[in-house]
Formats: sequence, C-alpha cells, structure tokens
Amino acid sequence: MISFNHLVFIEVARHLSFTKASEVLFISQPAISKHIQKLEQQYGVSLFDRNKGLVKLTPAGLILQKHLQTASTLASQMVFDVGGFRQLNSLRGDLKLGASTTVALYVIPSVLSAFRKLHPEINISMVNRNSENVTIALLNHEIDLAIVEGKHKMDGINSQFFLTEEVVAVCAPGSCLAKRLSYSLEEFKALPLAIRERGSGTLAAVGAALQEHHLKISDLNICIRLGGTEVLKNFVMADDCMAFLPFTAVQKVLERGDLVKLNIEQLNIQRHFYFIQRLGDENLGVNKAFIKFAKNHYNI
Repeated sequence: MISFNHLVFIEVARHLSFTKASEVLFISQPAISKHIQKLEQQYGVSLFDRNKGLVKLTPAGLILQKHLQTASTLASQMVFDVGGFRQLNSLRGDLKLGASTTVALYVIPSVLSAFRKLHPEINISMVNRNSENVTIALLNHEIDLAIVEGKHKMDGINSQFFLTEEVVAVCAPGSCLAKRLSYSLEEFKALPLAIRERGSGTLAAVGAALQEHHLKISDLNICIRLGGTEVLKNFVMADDCMAFLPFTAVQKVLERGDLVKLNIEQLNIQRHFYFIQRLGDENLGVNKAFIKFAKNHYNI
C-alpha cells in the first residue's frame, strides 16, 4: 500500500500547493511540510522547488509523481480484486468519479444511490465541473472515470457511449416569446437568447446542431452568458429571453407551467453522454462495475 507520506506528496503535486494539500487532507501545513521532508530524506533528493510562494516539481518529483499515479491505480485494483472474494455481491475499492454539471444534477444521483446501496464498501467521491474541466481533472489523475457530453477524440482518453438526451428551447410563460410556440430558423436568429458558458456540453450541442444549418453561435442574438444549468434555468424563468436547456433539467418546471417549450423548426438538438477514462485504465474493476450498473439502470 502507498504510505501516508506518499499520499501527502500526491496532493501537494496535484495542487502545487502545501496549503491546498493541508485543506484536502485535513492536517496542518507544518505537518504537510514534515511529511514531504521525510520523503526527501528517504530518497535523498529534493522533490519540490519552493520560490516566493510558488511550488514546482523537480525532475525527481516528476518521476515520483508518475510512479505514484501508477501505484495508486494498482492499489485500487488490488483492493477491488482481493475484496471481491469476500462477498460476490459487495465489492470494495474507490470510485473517483467526475461529471459535467447536468449529469451531476439530473442524470447520475439515482444511479449513485442505487450503486452505493448495492456496494456499501465502495468509497465514492465525485467532482462536478463543466465537460472541459472534468476532462482536465481526469488527465490530472484527480479522478479515474468521468461522464461528459460529447465523444472526446483526445490523446490518452478512451470514450464509451452512455446515453442520449434532448436539449429543448424554453422561455418563461410571461415572455413575449411564449405568444407563439413555434418559430422558423430565420426568425429564431433574432430572438433574445441566454446561453451557457464556453466549455459547456449544452452549448457544444447547440453549436453542433447549428452547424448542420451553416450557422454559428455568434450568428444568434445572444443577450447573456451564464455559468451553470440551474443559473440559466432560474434566469430564463424571470426574463424575456429564451434558452436551451437539457430536458431532464426542465422537465418538472415544464410540467408545472413555470417554463414553456418552444419549437425551432428544423433544429433538433441532442446531447450524447460518454464515459471517459485514461487509456490503460479501462479494465479497472470499480470503473467497469459502475459503468455496467449505470447502463443497466437506464436499460441501455
């Protein structure tokens, strides 16, 4: 197993901050420094350069970080494989999951709850960021599995299809836009529109649908950009703008009548969710078990 000194090193190397590592590990900053000093004494080399508050890995530190990333993966797999012999229906290990905003809020909570009840000894943690930042977290080894919008064609990443969801145009019932429920594509270009921030999977899906009609996001009448699905939903409920939001995010408010669905002729927007993993980590037992469970949950 990896020593606590090495766990401290992993967190300092990940954040390049002794302060942040102390917050994550719930120990004092002087204690963080002592653990790093012990490692440096053990290996006889400096692992970090510290200059004017900036922390940087030395060449030796970079090598240690690379080996510890491999060791962490092996340790997790070992716990899963060995623990599986105790009770076939209850697995052990760590599920370090990342999810884009919409997935975290509306798609995955019920899956996580059911999975935890079936496998209570699996330690589950999840980070919630937009698709772009979740991918960065995966490549930085902060997480081992992520669910994002869109298939990623990036070096070092493997993508596996999960499910498809519709993105719908909505506005407040009191908006002047709600006087009509259907607009042509040409009329749509002039309608006031609130959109998600750059890096959002929802925005990427809108952009992809527009490309099929030789249009770009910049061709639209954008009034405001907002970060987060809930922020955008609450804004459009109080404003005259329209917005594109995942159907799962607005299903209940549409049923209550707090939002109205608009039809933009010829514009069909769908988002495809994918599991993504680092290449070489596809056979991690906990990840495979969760992917299979999530697909069964949605009858995929």
